[in-house]
Amino acid sequence: MGSPVHRVSMGDTWSRQVNPDIERERCKQSFDVERLTHILDRGAQNTALRRKIESIIHSDPEFSLKDIYFMSQNERYENAIRKKVHLQMIAQHLGWSEEGPELAYANRALGGDVGLNLHAVFLKALRSLGSDEQIAKWGVLCKEYQIIATYAQTELGHGGTYLQGLETEATYDAATREFVMHSPTLTATKWWPGDLGRTATHALVLAQLICSGARRGMHAFIVPIRSLQDHTPLPGITVGDIGPKMGLEHTDNGFLQLDHVRVPRENMLSRFAEVLPDGTYIMLGTAQSNYLSMVVMRVGMLLTIVLPLLQKACVIAMRYSVIRRQSRLQPSDPEAKILDYQTQQQKLFPQLAMAYAFHFQAVSLLEFFQGSYNAILHGDFSLLPELHALSAGLKAMVSDSCTQGAELCRRACGGHGFSKLSGLPSLVTDVTASCTYEGENMVLYLQMARFITKRKAPNQVSPGAINHLGSPQQCWVLIRIQPQALMAETQALRQLFIPHSSAWALRLRGHGPHVSRGKQGLGERRHWPHPDLLLLCAAEAHCYYIIVKSFTHALEELENEPAIQQALKRLCDLYTLHSILTNAGDFLHDGFLSGAQADMARTAYLDLLPLIRKDAILLTDAFDFTDQCLNSALGCYDGNAYERLFEWSQRTPSNTQKQANPAYEKYIRPLLQSWKAKL
Repeated sequence: MGSPVHRVSMGDTWSRQVNPDIERERCKQSFDVERLTHILDRGAQNTALRRKIESIIHSDPEFSLKDIYFMSQNERYENAIRKKVHLQMIAQHLGWSEEGPELAYANRALGGDVGLNLHAVFLKALRSLGSDEQIAKWGVLCKEYQIIATYAQTELGHGGTYLQGLETEATYDAATREFVMHSPTLTATKWWPGDLGRTATHALVLAQLICSGARRGMHAFIVPIRSLQDHTPLPGITVGDIGPKMGLEHTDNGFLQLDHVRVPRENMLSRFAEVLPDGTYIMLGTAQSNYLSMVVMRVGMLLTIVLPLLQKACVIAMRYSVIRRQSRLQPSDPEAKILDYQTQQQKLFPQLAMAYAFHFQAVSLLEFFQGSYNAILHGDFSLLPELHALSAGLKAMVSDSCTQGAELCRRACGGHGFSKLSGLPSLVTDVTASCTYEGENMVLYLQMARFITKRKAPNQVSPGAINHLGSPQQCWVLIRIQPQALMAETQALRQLFIPHSSAWALRLRGHGPHVSRGKQGLGERRHWPHPDLLLLCAAEAHCYYIIVKSFTHALEELENEPAIQQALKRLCDLYTLHSILTNAGDFLHDGFLSGAQADMARTAYLDLLPLIRKDAILLTDAFDFTDQCLNSALGCYDGNAYERLFEWSQRTPSNTQKQANPAYEKYIRPLLQSWKAKL
C-alpha cells in the first residue's frame, strides 16, 4: 500500500517521535492512501504540483503562520498583505499565471490567510461581464498590480440575493458621455466588500443603470476610489472599514458611499449590455446575464474555500480523537480512545462522509460549469438558468452543512476545541461567513426551488437538473425498497431520493398527497398557506438527491480501485442513510419507507460506524493537508497534541512579556490589600 508524504512542522523543541496511538492507526492500511489523494486531486500530476508549491511556500519563513492566533486585527491585516505581496513576487519570478493552479495551491497552503482576495474576484467578474477590449485593458492593470480592485455589490440595506433591490444608481449623462455614480440613501452604502476598507484603488460597483430616463436594472461599473499617487479617497468618495467582525480578521471589509462620482462610458462592463454615446441602451444578452459573475464565484468557492474548512476540521478532530483517552470500557482496561466510543463516531463520521460527498458533487458541478461557461460567454444562455439554480442550491446546502459539521468537530474535541490554538474556532467562524456571502442561503434555496418546480410545457424536455422529477401519477405510486436492498445496495438507497425530491416539487405544483386510512393517492390541488417553507423543503430534497447521485456515480468510476471503492462506499452509504434518517418524517409521511424499514435504516447506519472506524485516520490523511496548513496544535500528523498545545501556549504574549501585569498594580493589589483598611 502507498502512504502519503509526511510533512510536519519542525519548529518544536521536543521529541519528533510519532504518538504510538496514531501510529497504530496507520500500520495496517486497507487501501492505498496515496492513490486516494490522487483521486481527490483529480490526477497524480496535480498532487505532485500541489506538493511542489506547498514545499516552496513552507520553506519560506515569510509565509510562516506561527503566532497568528496571538495577533490583533491590525496585525493580521498587515501580515496578510505582506504575505500577498511576497507571494506575488514569487509568482512573477516563477512565471505563475493568475489563471493557473499554482496560486490556488499556494493559497491552500497558506490556509487563505493572505490579503487582496477580492482582487481575484474582480478579475473573475471582469472576465464574465467585460468586453474583450475591457478585459484586455483592465486585466493587464490588475495582473501587474498597477491597480488593486475589489467587488462592491452588497449594500447596507440589500444583499447579493436580491440584486433588483440595490439602490446605488448609475445615471448616464449623454452630454459628457459619463455615468454619474451616486448613493441616494444611507442604505445604498456599499457594505462588506473585502479589500475595500483600506486597500483597493478601484471597485467594480454594481448599480441600477438609468439612461434616457429609463431604469435598466443592475449593471457593473469600474469606479476609481483612491488616488494612485497617495492612496487618499478621490472626490465624492467616502470609504472606510466597517469594524470588528466575528472572524476573517485579516480582511479589511469596508463601506463605500458615492456622491455624484463621474466615470467614463467605457467603464460599464459591456459583454451583455451597452449604452451607446447618445444614451441608447442595447441588450446583448438576457436579463439574467449580469448574474453570471455570481454564478462563477459560487461554483469556484465550494472546492477551494468552503469544503476545505470542513475537511480540515475533520482531520483535526479525528486525529485528536485517537490520541485522547477518556474513561475505561472495562474496569481492568486502560482508558479508551474517544474515537472508539459510538457517540464520538456518530458525531464525526457523518461529517467525514459529508466532506467526501460534497467533494464529488463540487467536482461534478465544476465540470458542468466548465462545459457551459464558454457557451454562455458566446451568447448561448440555454444552460444559464440550470447553472444558476444548481450553484445557488448547492452553495446553500454545502455552506450550511459545512458550518454545522465544523462546529460538531470542534465540540467533539471538548475543552481543547475551544482554544484558538486547536485551529477549530477559526475554521468555524470562517465557514460560518460562507453562509451569507455570495448570497444568503435561505434565499438561494428558494431560487433553486422555483427553478425545479416550474411547470413543463407539452413536449418540453426538462433541464438535466430536474429530469428525474416524475408526473403526479408516477410520483404517488407507492414506492418501497426491499429490505435486503436497503441494507446492501447504494443504488437502491439513491433511488429512494427520486420520489422524495419529486414529492416536494409536486406539492408546489399544486399536487399533494392525500393520506387517508393508511392509503396514498393523488390529492386535490390546494392552496398551501406557507409556500416559502415548502420551497425550502423542495430545494433541500433536490440537493440531497443530486449529491447522492454524484457520490454514487463517483463510486461507479472506481471499479478498478476495489479497496478504495469499498472504503468510499461505506461513506456514501453513511451519508445517504444519515440524510434519510434526518428526513425520516417526510419519507414515512409520504409512504416511501415503512416504520420497520426506518428502523432497519438506523440499524444499517449504526453497523457502518465500526467499519468506517478502521479507516478513519486514513480517510482524513488522504486530504493531505500539511501541518503548516492546518496550523493546529491538536491536528498535526504525528499526533503529539498535548506537547504542542503546551508549547504553543508558552508563546502567549502575557507569558513572554517581562513587564509586570498592568492590572495587578491598578486593581488586583488594591483588592487584595483592601482588608487592611478594615482593620
